[in-house]
Amino acid sequence: MTGETDPSAPVHDSGPTGRDAAPEAHRTGRRRRGEQLMVPRATFDSYYGRPIIKAPAWEARDIAGYFFLGGLAGAGSVLAAAHQATGAPRTATALKITSLGSVGLATAALIHDLGVPSRFTHMLRVIKPTSPMSVGSWLLAVYGPLAGAAAASALSGRARRAGAAATAAAAVLGPAVATYTAVLAADTAVPAWHGAHRELPYVFAGSALTAASGAALALGPRRETGAARLTALLGAAGEAAADHAMRQRLGTVASTLREGRAGRLLRTARALTAGGVALGLWSGRSRAAGVLAGTALLAGSACTRFGVFAAGIASAEDPAHTVGPQRARMAERARMAERAQAAERASEAD
Repeated sequence: MTGETDPSAPVHDSGPTGRDAAPEAHRTGRRRRGEQLMVPRATFDSYYGRPIIKAPAWEARDIAGYFFLGGLAGAGSVLAAAHQATGAPRTATALKITSLGSVGLATAALIHDLGVPSRFTHMLRVIKPTSPMSVGSWLLAVYGPLAGAAAASALSGRARRAGAAATAAAAVLGPAVATYTAVLAADTAVPAWHGAHRELPYVFAGSALTAASGAALALGPRRETGAARLTALLGAAGEAAADHAMRQRLGTVASTLREGRAGRLLRTARALTAGGVALGLWSGRSRAAGVLAGTALLAGSACTRFGVFAAGIASAEDPAHTVGPQRARMAERARMAERAQAAERASEAD
């Protein structure tokens, strides 16, 4: 796992001292008369100009693509089961095929980033519930065959009962497949991901739902896309609400979501998602509108995942985003301790 530094650990501003500096002066931070610091003290936004944590060595194409494809697969299975149950078989079949293709590509992207295929299979030797990577590997290993069985039954028209069971089971695992990558990212020390550990799964869930709705709008017959139009609206609204809460919680680290490559990608994602939802409302009258809406929603979801990925890398490379939140948390703990002591003294006085 990358980013080994614990973001809750305090960061000290100690620097190298002169050879003749007294030990007690070094311990207390005070200098004797006439002594000069060899290195300027670090400020809150610098660690001598170097990153404090190691940025993830993940390739954006592999891991951000893995985030997107996993979300599309998981949410697609949920929508496939819903369309199957509501009498929209052609859209359900299209979504089953999409989910199978997406989980296959996601697994390939993960293995490519790992470098050696055996590293993926080695993760299946044990189950570690406290490890998002271990849980995610098992999710993919179980979900993939279920998605394959559901798609094979839908295409061939055979083993309908087994296909229905596989469709239901894939739908049950779908939400976890769509969102566990957010938990995986938040489990690192990367400030923009770890600081948003509560909201990031909801951002990914909303993004996954809009992507799957976009696939349904683009691939399904016009008469079967009524539910997809509604889920696209719900997914976009949920993603927007979670994104707003995430930015509020991140504080100054949220600047990584507004600036640079991440900012451009996320602004593009919002525009594409809003345009896709608007076009989706007209897709009941026009097949072309449905295809355009679906394409926009899929592209918007992909931009969201790549934007969040880019924001995380930027936050890891800037020491201010590691030191600043740490010291803010330390100051908050100190204020809480002071308030607790004041309340204790007041109770003793009474």
